[in-house]
Amino acid sequence: MDFWQDFVATPAPAGPWRDRYPARMPDGTSLILPLRDYGEIGVAGLIANQASFAVLRRLAGWMADAVAPLQPDVVVGMPSLGHVFGPLVAEALGHNNWVAPGYSRKRWYDEALSVPVASSTAPAPRALWLDPRIRHRLEGRRVLLLDDVISSGSSALAGLALLQRAGIRPIALLVAMVQGDRWRAAWPTEIPVRAAFATPLFDRADGGWVERPGTAPLAICPLMPRRDAA
Repeated sequence: MDFWQDFVATPAPAGPWRDRYPARMPDGTSLILPLRDYGEIGVAGLIANQASFAVLRRLAGWMADAVAPLQPDVVVGMPSLGHVFGPLVAEALGHNNWVAPGYSRKRWYDEALSVPVASSTAPAPRALWLDPRIRHRLEGRRVLLLDDVISSGSSALAGLALLQRAGIRPIALLVAMVQGDRWRAAWPTEIPVRAAFATPLFDRADGGWVERPGTAPLAICPLMPRRDAA
C-alpha cells in the first residue's frame, strides 16, 4: 500500500494496530499513516514529499485555515519537509512569497544567522541557515514559523532560535501534524501551536500498538470535529 496518497472514509474505531493508523482529518475522513517503532513507543509517520498533490493541497488548506485568525504577514518554512507546505500555505494566506531557511551554506551567508539543529528523524547535528539577503522580509512583520510535523520539538525550537538571531519572535508555530506530546515540556507556552491534525503516541499491546491516552492534543487543531460528533 502507498501511504499519503488518498483520504479514505474513516474506519470504525479499532485497535490494536499493527503497521498503519487511520489519522482523522478535519473533514471526518482519514489519512492512513504508517506506524513506526521508536523502541518504547510507536508513532504515526508523515513524509510530505512522498504525498500526492491532492493530499498536500488539502492539508495545506486546513493549515492555512487553522492559522488565518492570527493574521500572519510572512511564513518561514523549516527545511526540509516544511518546504513542501511553506509555499502552499503562504499562497493560501494571500502572501506574495515566503522565507525558506536551509541546511546548506551559501558563500554570502553569515554565521550570526545560523544555529545547530537535530530532529527525531535526522538526529545527526547540522546547521540551520537564514539568507541575510532576505532578512528584511521578516523585520516588523507578523512571522509564522511552519514545519511539517512537531514530534520531539527539537527542529521547531531550532527555528525559534534562528528567528531570535534575526531579532524575531514568531506569532505561532504551524504544522501539518502534531505527533504526540513529547514536545510540550520544552515548548514556550506564549507561542501557540496550530495544526491540521494530531496523532497520539502508541504503546505496545498484544497484536500491535494501542493509543496512549491524552497524547493527541486536539485542542491545537481548531478545525477538528469532536470525536463524539462523528
